[in-house]
Amino acid sequence: MTKTLYEDVAGQIAQQIEDGVYSPGDRLPGVRKLSQQFGVSLATAVEACQLLEDRGIIRARPRSGFYVQEPDATPVEWQKPESTEDGPTLVTGQARVLELISHHSDPAILPLGTAVPDAELLPLTALDRCFGHARRVHKNRIASYDFPPGHESLRVQIARRMADAGCHISPDDVVITGGCQESLSLSLRAVASPGDVIAIESPTFYGILQAIESQGMRALELPTEPGGGIHPETLENAINRWPIQACVAMPNYGNPLGHLASNERKEATVKLLADHGIPLIEDDVYGELGFSGDRPWAAKAWDTDGGVLYCSSFSKTLGSGMRIGWAVPGRFRDQLTYLKYATNQAAPTLQTLALARFLDQGGYDRYLRRIRRIYQRQVNRVARGIQEHFPKGTRVSRPRGGFVLWVELPEHANTLNLQQEALAEGISIAPGPLFSSTERFQRYLRVNCGVADADRVDAAIARLGRLTRQRS
Repeated sequence: MTKTLYEDVAGQIAQQIEDGVYSPGDRLPGVRKLSQQFGVSLATAVEACQLLEDRGIIRARPRSGFYVQEPDATPVEWQKPESTEDGPTLVTGQARVLELISHHSDPAILPLGTAVPDAELLPLTALDRCFGHARRVHKNRIASYDFPPGHESLRVQIARRMADAGCHISPDDVVITGGCQESLSLSLRAVASPGDVIAIESPTFYGILQAIESQGMRALELPTEPGGGIHPETLENAINRWPIQACVAMPNYGNPLGHLASNERKEATVKLLADHGIPLIEDDVYGELGFSGDRPWAAKAWDTDGGVLYCSSFSKTLGSGMRIGWAVPGRFRDQLTYLKYATNQAAPTLQTLALARFLDQGGYDRYLRRIRRIYQRQVNRVARGIQEHFPKGTRVSRPRGGFVLWVELPEHANTLNLQQEALAEGISIAPGPLFSSTERFQRYLRVNCGVADADRVDAAIARLGRLTRQRS
């Protein structure tokens, strides 16, 4: 049967969507623009869009246009976050993280357990040019220590970028570190001591738990909403009950939930903590990976007394091996700068100079525009695969940025057991207990969607689904 002209146009647009020219949530060009692009009449372009809408590939928004349909991969309702009536505790069970990361470099293991971007997705050629420039132009400089607070050229670039996050700071406010993990550890040491209580999101990134554990501090888990993080009322109740010395949170696309706190919630949280004299350590390592392209404001934007210690890095955007992060520690700048020097004296000079040039030349922004679309497509693809292959009752998070998914399995599932079975099949996953100080979340797991080989990931998700169904 011969295709009509509008069917042919619809097929070409659908192919563009499949190829990633347009990602879920993207707005298509207007029908007048489409008619020009495909050399057809306005009526034909309209019919093509209506056909794609009938097929569920795109959807119309009144007075706005046509948008690529986002998959309905998640039930609307989640169970309420688990209770934290146990109070502050020493962190346990983090030795399992070493087991998890030990498999990351094994080519036979698919790394769905570590939240690390695949090297194939990184701008390695452009970065290599910047490294070459640094070696040629700064060959004497790169042989020297880059003492704290770090080279001014990179601190200037970071200060400029942070304006997009609502933070108007000076380069002198920035301290270059060896990654966000070091920023978090130094921040904890700057504001708290062994035995102190640190309020955290629950679930939270296991690196935060390790930083607390290594300092001999106690973690107080606060229930965290998948849609918006910690509720200020929950935090206030905890402050009234426990002697909280500091709070650590990831309000922008937090790991592992992928949640994004509203501006109102961020502002209320910062004010509440400031009123009680409690510092906020903000981990914003995923802040520039929002699928919409709009950079959400950091909680630091509402800091009026220097009580927010902002931490971030390039590890989730330009590669974990870069080992360049930064802190904007507010009124704790002097303490953190000293602790940085006392810990390892300096930041990597070559990486610092190369990154400063990469940012200054605009390469970073070009890369971010591309990678956000890739991550959105991969997150949606993995979410669809989980919904297709995992047991009935499985729930999947709907992050608006980053590249990880938080998966809730049906009752009685145990992801610690699933982890061992998956390893036997050549698949690494991150079981839920890693994201709790007391090994909660036994039936949850986090999945890394930052793997380039989509077909291999699809097959792995199908195998994980079979393993999960066998235990249900």
